[in-house]
Amino acid sequence: MLALIFLVTTVISIYIKVLLLRIWMQWARCDFYNPFSQFVVKITQPIVKPLRRIVPAVGPFDTASLLLAYVISVLLGPISMRLFYPDPVFLYLGLVIMIKAVGMLIFWMIIIRSLMSWVSQGRNPVDYVLIQLTEPLMAPVRRFIPPMGGIDFSAMAVILGLYALNFLGLEYIPGWVQF
Repeated sequence: MLALIFLVTTVISIYIKVLLLRIWMQWARCDFYNPFSQFVVKITQPIVKPLRRIVPAVGPFDTASLLLAYVISVLLGPISMRLFYPDPVFLYLGLVIMIKAVGMLIFWMIIIRSLMSWVSQGRNPVDYVLIQLTEPLMAPVRRFIPPMGGIDFSAMAVILGLYALNFLGLEYIPGWVQF
């Protein structure tokens, strides 16, 4: 039973991150015709498209995808804790799960971009999307910490900031379990 719960929570949390990635890609105005962008849209479109008829977008934010990510996050709380009774605390826990998913998504996009910079050097379509997504986060840091000796420390600074926010958030969540 534990293996099944692990599998279900893993698949659900990955789908939450893909929905948040879709929102982030629309907000950053990534190239829609990029193969990676097309993959993200195709994997989320069957659920987001019907919901878009009910929940319209607000400016550059895809509120239908955000609402869907929140609802799935609320459902993930009781599943991961193996509790199957309704409780209002799961609304708060769903918000926390979704915010943590945003932080993990940013973390992994920066890590993947850093690793791909050693291999592909910007010639890969995925690398192009990663640059479009992470550059708005890394460029302001680069103004304060310029590259030294050909090494860009802005990725490490953003990741350090994410870790600081993670530990700051842990103070407000009693008994928090890492997801």
